[in-house]
Amino acid sequence: MSKKFWYFYIFLFVALFIFGGFFVGNRKTNKLSIALIHTPLLSQIQANETLAKVTRVADGDTIKVLIDNKEDTVRLIGIDAPETVDPRKPIQCFGKAASDKAKQILTGKVVVLEFDSTQGERDKYGRLLRYVFLDGLNFNKLMISEGYAHEYTYQNNPYKYMEDFKNAQEQARKNKKGLWADNVCSS
Repeated sequence: MSKKFWYFYIFLFVALFIFGGFFVGNRKTNKLSIALIHTPLLSQIQANETLAKVTRVADGDTIKVLIDNKEDTVRLIGIDAPETVDPRKPIQCFGKAASDKAKQILTGKVVVLEFDSTQGERDKYGRLLRYVFLDGLNFNKLMISEGYAHEYTYQNNPYKYMEDFKNAQEQARKNKKGLWADNVCSS
């Protein structure tokens, strides 16, 4: 066999190996989906960031994630979404919409969790305190800017994105988005 023949087979094998790893078959839909396309490269992760997979959304400001094969609860820093799961409170106005939006965007996704040293590692309930980024987008800010959550400063303790979040809330209120829309929560 000639060298060209061997080079062709080596090239074909390498190409199948490389490209074959990027496609994952989906048995339910019989479609191919490109995996890892939106997953941040490990080299892009900063020291105060962690990759995690969202396993469940509890409500608009609390999620469950898998980090190193261990499930943990994350409370999103700087936002307060209307309650849907707190046993001490009734479901609040716009709570289901906020929870549904978070589920639609985050469930099953790989996200970057950013730690903020001004807020501490965990809250009094043992939940991780983090900002959530999906494809480079600050999810916490998105929930505020679309009117699914209020800006929330815990015990007047400033945090990294506080001004951005306050501005996002002011814009959402001005543009009557989500819970700021006319007659949304009037009962």
